[in-house]
Amino acid sequence: MKVELEVDGKKIELNAFTQEIIANVSVAMAGSLRGVGSDWKEIEIRIEK
Repeated sequence: MKVELEVDGKKIELNAFTQEIIANVSVAMAGSLRGVGSDWKEIEIRIEK
């Protein structure tokens, strides 16, 4: 899985280990929600402060 992170429009480089952690946690959270099937193609999460 490919993970991209941007903070205030600046792309943050992530190594493979960090990408894997973020991907696995995000997939697990989304997968536990009703209405999210296993056939998803992309998950997008936005956090605003």
